[in-house]
Amino acid sequence: MEIFNDRDRDAAANEFLDLIRRSRRGKFKVYIGMSAGVGKTYRMLQEAHGLLQNKVDVKIGFVETHGRLETEQQLAGLPQVPRRKLFYKGKELEEMDLQAILNLHPEIVIVDELAHTNIEGSKNEKRWQDVLELLEAGIHVISAVNIQHLESLNKDVHQITGIEVRERIPDRILQLADEVVNIDLTADELVARLRAGKIYAPEKVEIALQNFFLPEKILQLRELALREVAHQVERKIEAEIPKTGQLRTERFLACISSNDDTAKTVIRKTARLASYYDAQWMVLYVQTPAEEPDKINLALQRHLLHNFKTAMELGAEIIRVKSPHIAQTILQVTAERDITTVCIGKPHLNLWRIIVNTSIFNQLLTELSGSKVDLIILS
Repeated sequence: MEIFNDRDRDAAANEFLDLIRRSRRGKFKVYIGMSAGVGKTYRMLQEAHGLLQNKVDVKIGFVETHGRLETEQQLAGLPQVPRRKLFYKGKELEEMDLQAILNLHPEIVIVDELAHTNIEGSKNEKRWQDVLELLEAGIHVISAVNIQHLESLNKDVHQITGIEVRERIPDRILQLADEVVNIDLTADELVARLRAGKIYAPEKVEIALQNFFLPEKILQLRELALREVAHQVERKIEAEIPKTGQLRTERFLACISSNDDTAKTVIRKTARLASYYDAQWMVLYVQTPAEEPDKINLALQRHLLHNFKTAMELGAEIIRVKSPHIAQTILQVTAERDITTVCIGKPHLNLWRIIVNTSIFNQLLTELSGSKVDLIILS
């Protein structure tokens, strides 16, 4: 006979409630593309028409046509939830009315521009947070986003395009999707659409052709989009097909310092690795006496907090430890958390000199080489 105490009873009740909530959660479909103009919104609206013809209660929560004639024509005949009007900096602006959608509670809602930042004064800062509320309320959501808005790919996109994308979504939002559909065009097809005036106004076409819409940039963004969708399919297969045999559970540990540039790289690349393996991951920051709040400048402190926020949005657990012994702390956390892979930033100095002369790297390499833990040095 099993005897349950109050804690066991509460845990069991909470697990059952979580199970009920998950079963009631709305389904989430995301159209993803390599850039503006590939036809994500158009395809969403086409799907909405098909659903409406099949007597499904579908509503347009928010769609941005960007003045594209073909897209505006697709809006005709679709029931739209009126937008909320707000005054911001002396201008009247429109925003998706989250509460109105929740009150109407349609079976399916179309929500465009997943990475959009809401107007100040809105309930949530980001539209993806609005979408999470809709899903939790049991409303199915169809949305769209460009590959360049994915948080972990931010640096890759910046290197390809030279543009800093400021509106981003955490990778975990895409991982929540029940279905991810890639809207794909060749570089030639996309450029032809641009020249035909189907993406931007005529006066913006030549500027776009000389900047973002260069064929080599389009091809690289297309590769990112195709790889991401393939990865999401692999995740779904892994989750739904029973595994045979006992596989090692992967756990990643990203080790960061208050160095902003290195930390960003380590966080984003570890997030990608963890996402690929569908694994847990953590960020470890060892605060040495030299990095006490009263000893490092405010700018570094702000960067550190921003990196913690980015890591949490990407699905990491943050571990902060005060210790003068960095290598020992990394090894201790690795053992306590059953870490399989430790990720660190590439040293700024010659790597061999670092290994030979620095006790931290020496100790890490010596200890980890005799274990089953992998060490990845990220460039």
